[in-house]
Amino acid sequence: MSEEKGLRERVTRQGEEAIGKLAQELLENSVVSGALSAAFETRERALRAQEAAMGALNLPSANDLERLTRRLRGVSQRLEAIEDGLDRLEQRIENLGATTAVEQRLTAIEAALERVESSLASSGSGNSGAGGSGAGESGSGETAPEESGTGDSGSVLG
Repeated sequence: MSEEKGLRERVTRQGEEAIGKLAQELLENSVVSGALSAAFETRERALRAQEAAMGALNLPSANDLERLTRRLRGVSQRLEAIEDGLDRLEQRIENLGATTAVEQRLTAIEAALERVESSLASSGSGNSGAGGSGAGESGSGETAPEESGTGDSGSVLG
């Protein structure tokens, strides 16, 4: 087995050396190098002519498609980042719950204010016929907001 392996390596090495020498000699040959140069120049002219024809037909070139693809990838990545941010925001909103403690407290305060207003309205309409001597009563029998700071409304809240 080791003889076969050694023979294979030696033949492979000799083949690589022979191909390398042949390639070097071909590149040094002026006819071959001139033919290669002409082939590459012809290829470049053909590519330019193809791009011009595609442009005349209003069709995108390969470079245009590549730029568009890169740009689309960038937009897609930014959109994914925005979607991730919206998902995080949605989770935070869900964690806050439908009603927060502040909303519950405001609702309770509004209810208490409504009770105070209805109490003041009912006591104001009941006292107007008695001709009471309370300060803060206006001619209509209702207390004006500026005059309600006398301490009378404190007993209603308590």
